[in-house]
Amino acid sequence: MYEPLPPLALLAGGLSTRLRPLTETLPKSLVPVAGEPFIAHQMRWLASQGVGRVVICCGFLGEQIQDYVGDGAAFGCSVSYSYDGHPLKGTGGAIKKALPQLGSEFFIMYGDSYLPIAFRTVHEAFTRLGRIGLMAVFLNEDRWDTSNVEFQNGGIRNYDKVTITPQMKYIDYGLGILTPAAFESWQDDAVFDLGLVYSRLVKTHQLSGHEVTQRFYEIGTPRGLEETDCMLCHASRPRE
Repeated sequence: MYEPLPPLALLAGGLSTRLRPLTETLPKSLVPVAGEPFIAHQMRWLASQGVGRVVICCGFLGEQIQDYVGDGAAFGCSVSYSYDGHPLKGTGGAIKKALPQLGSEFFIMYGDSYLPIAFRTVHEAFTRLGRIGLMAVFLNEDRWDTSNVEFQNGGIRNYDKVTITPQMKYIDYGLGILTPAAFESWQDDAVFDLGLVYSRLVKTHQLSGHEVTQRFYEIGTPRGLEETDCMLCHASRPRE
């Protein structure tokens, strides 16, 4: 029988400006996709992968997310919440605030991502490689977004979302595993991006990489929302 997977921090606190006006009064997690709020698809997939506990990091309109998801029982997992407060803490600051609920190791996933891969395989790689953090990467070659990772021979050589190099053929897949030690450099109320955490771990050789081969889906842009809606509508149709 499989051991339980670590909890997962779901980053769902952003302002979602690229989807306005749709997200002016509705959090991105509740945007309708394939006939229901996007987060419903995420939660069912996570439960199917063996993720039994999810901490939703909320910010803008987060109360609406909590009202819909509740304790997670309807989706097959246990859910708790960590609210940014004011100001919004950024993706890194949100996780820092949620650390008391996350334990000694935890997955991190972006709230606008749908990732059709085996989460247990990612965790096995994290355990085997034995570093403070792991980032799942995908050979993107600028097909679905701007590539931002140099990944060679199983190692992450460079990660930067601003300064892009020709060697960056891979992209941050939107799933990682970290331990609390990755956040020791920041104060409890600091506002910072998760990218800074990953970049610091790369420089100290504490970030391992795990390549996945299935493309990611996201709803952070109108194009991504359309593609994800089509994919999930197709997946929900009965097979003939």
